[in-house]
Amino acid sequence: MSSRRTTSRSAVLVPVAVLAAVAGALASCASEVPGVAQPSSSIAAGVPSGKGLSALLLEPSDFPSQYQAIVLPPHAVSMAAPDLTGVPQDAVVDPSECAPPTQDYGPTGTVMAVGTDNASRSTITVELAKTDTPLDELEQQTANCGEMTVAASGAESTVATDIMPAPPIRADDTLALRRTVRSGSDGDKVTQSMLTLIAQVGDVRVSATFMSFGHATADTSALDDVFTKAVQKVRSG
Repeated sequence: MSSRRTTSRSAVLVPVAVLAAVAGALASCASEVPGVAQPSSSIAAGVPSGKGLSALLLEPSDFPSQYQAIVLPPHAVSMAAPDLTGVPQDAVVDPSECAPPTQDYGPTGTVMAVGTDNASRSTITVELAKTDTPLDELEQQTANCGEMTVAASGAESTVATDIMPAPPIRADDTLALRRTVRSGSDGDKVTQSMLTLIAQVGDVRVSATFMSFGHATADTSALDDVFTKAVQKVRSG
């Protein structure tokens, strides 16, 4: 795992679709936790087992008790995952080179589990994504982008992203990002904060993101607990 001392700023859009996806999934399944469709059986040799992504994802019971967790069904993943990068599908990014790389949001490419703390209106999201690029490329893009503006559905947001000290966990590589999202007019501004821990294990990228509105302090203890469990499950298969 490489050491990281570089600090930079880039930008993303308010990922409100995460909350919408969770609410929609809960409404559609009532008391039953929705499953994720089985992905293909082919996983690269770098992954500790031949299991598909859904088998490597944390169960809702793995989340801290205050976070009511569900596994998102595929249609909700395609809505929520892009917003965690700050760039909804079909958004316009300025500078354009700061747009996130293409990602497969289908069940063989991305799976997600989301825990919601209703008291603080915050979430912890675990995402597993197949990738054929090293984590260093994401770090370099973040370091080079500075601030960017994201426009989607008539709304515009500006987000600052700082590269934080990498989480000390056994993986091929790790990265941590802190994002502050600002959107809306001067009299009606919305601030959203995200802290994301990322690890690369073979061709699986594991990320855990704490997201909250306002200036609430991130629940780093719960985030670290979930991230550690998520990486260990991918590593052990």
